[in-house]
Amino acid sequence: MPLTPLTAISPLDGRYRAQLERLGNLASELGLMRLRTRIEIAWFLHLADAKEIPELPAPAKSDRAFLQALADDFDESAAARIKDIERTTNHDVKAVEYYVKERLGTRPALQKHVEFVHFGCTSEDINNLAHALMLRAVRDELVVPAMDALIDAIATLAERHADAVMLSRTHGQAASPTTMGKEMANFGYRMRRQREQLLAVRLLGKMNGAVGNYNAHRAAYPRVDWPALAQRFVESLGLEHNPYTTQIEPHDYIAELFHALSRFNTILLDFDRDVWGYVAIDYFRSRPVAGEVGSSTMPHKVNPIDFENSEGNLGVANALLAHLAEKLPVSRWQRDLSDSTALRNVGTAIGHTLVAYQSTLKGIAKLELDREALDRDLGKNFEVLAEAVQTMMRKHGMDSPYEALKAATRGERLDAAGYARLLDALPLPDAVRRDLAKLTPHDYAGLAESLAKRVRETPPERSR
Repeated sequence: MPLTPLTAISPLDGRYRAQLERLGNLASELGLMRLRTRIEIAWFLHLADAKEIPELPAPAKSDRAFLQALADDFDESAAARIKDIERTTNHDVKAVEYYVKERLGTRPALQKHVEFVHFGCTSEDINNLAHALMLRAVRDELVVPAMDALIDAIATLAERHADAVMLSRTHGQAASPTTMGKEMANFGYRMRRQREQLLAVRLLGKMNGAVGNYNAHRAAYPRVDWPALAQRFVESLGLEHNPYTTQIEPHDYIAELFHALSRFNTILLDFDRDVWGYVAIDYFRSRPVAGEVGSSTMPHKVNPIDFENSEGNLGVANALLAHLAEKLPVSRWQRDLSDSTALRNVGTAIGHTLVAYQSTLKGIAKLELDREALDRDLGKNFEVLAEAVQTMMRKHGMDSPYEALKAATRGERLDAAGYARLLDALPLPDAVRRDLAKLTPHDYAGLAESLAKRVRETPPERSR
């Protein structure tokens, strides 16, 4: 069968393909071939511009433009040609090298110097740089903007519901009130901190030959400062040079990147589950969408499916990210090939991440707060004011206030009348009794409202 969204094995190439077109352009095999071609050409030009290598003169302006177009205009037909070559080589990077040489062979001035394509390189010199550029593009163009959209949507919820007082539920039980806005602000703040850590990861690259020692380079040109030349090349790509490697760049930065991403994902998963729970107890409702079906048999249902979809995809994404972060920095001696096949799943991990982000955003857009449900719960749980009562008793030097309130309230539920009886039974000063009598769970949310309103302006603490 031909590959279509209906015949694809992976849901990313099937059910979710329409959501991931931009990722496919960057993280597919075609995207990787494009970047490999770009690196091969950039290295050729870097050597040509190095005065220490007189055998490779700088190309004429027209030839340089041809080379640049070869990288910039890389398309599906170019990728198909590389696959044709790979059927013979059975080596994906060597196929790219032969493709570039083949194209240079059509230009007389360049044809004479085709053997400087891939000069001194092992395939990992090309691959590690291509993967670093791919990860930078995916992070900066897709992941971070999606994170920003989530953080903004959650901050909007925080501001909109900053004053919506609700019962907290520590251990699932009634606890001191908060506001829905403050609970949303908690997530937004945590996400912003992980976003900063993701962007702080420095992407590394190497260009130092078969085992990281410039062996062939020095044999051919012993007077060239190869580490300096390689560093200039890596930095020209916008990457940080790694001077100490084996045959492969050791991928430690990829582990750092994926750990930061998985932490953001874990916070989002926590958010998904909390919102799902608020929907379950009627604090939030999911706005019905015309034409959608919640159940094949129960027509009344409007399920929080977007948060469930996000949770499921985040689980798959984090499983892959965790495996990649643990596996990629480990390589036997100077090189084994186990990282190569693992790296082919980077796009899959990012794909499930992006699907999850889009699902959560879709779910947030449907949320409606039921303030009456919040008020009903508060009105049935005046016992949460026991904390305030025993704290006031402490302030006024009364004996064993915690123990007194524990005996009167532990495991009990109080309404307004029950709370009034509790106050009457306590040996409180009249002024304190009057102040506490005015207090209701609706008034007992501390600084939650103001904290929620200023979440956007509070900078996240930098990790140490």
